Amino acid sequence: MRHIISILIENESGALSRVAGLFSARGYNIESLTVAPTEDPSLSRMTLVTRGNDEIIEQITKQLNKLIDVVKLIDLAESEHIERELMLVKIKTTLESREEVRSMVDIFRGKIIDVTPSSYVVEMTGHSSKLDAFIHGCAADSIIEVVRSGPTGISRGEKGLHL
Repeated sequence: MRHIISILIENESGALSRVAGLFSARGYNIESLTVAPTEDPSLSRMTLVTRGNDEIIEQITKQLNKLIDVVKLIDLAESEHIERELMLVKIKTTLESREEVRSMVDIFRGKIIDVTPSSYVVEMTGHSSKLDAFIHGCAADSIIEVVRSGPTGISRGEKGLHL
């Protein structure tokens, strides 16, 4: 099962390395990882996506909690949450294909953020399955490049990751 683990971590050099090292030392895979400062400049929020059964995830969270840099963490899969992913995709276009690409971008509620004579760059956010569907809907030979952030998320309601 896929889990999105959100971690409040001290904003210090080496903190990311210690988390990544914990995963690699135990043979766990990180599918995606994002880190950014929070409203408190001394803390960063790290969101990582991994897969495993309940036993493995429990082991991961226990090990993460032992790291000195980790202030608090939650597994978003344990409660209702909202998740989104950002994707930038560069699509090869011709005069004939531009309208079709524009139409598909509109259907998926994306934005064309760059236009050249031979390509569009599309920005799209949403659940990972939506982004996958957009990619599969494009002609295979039309995709030049894809950049994805990986999922990030936040708990619904009053519950949250804060001190």
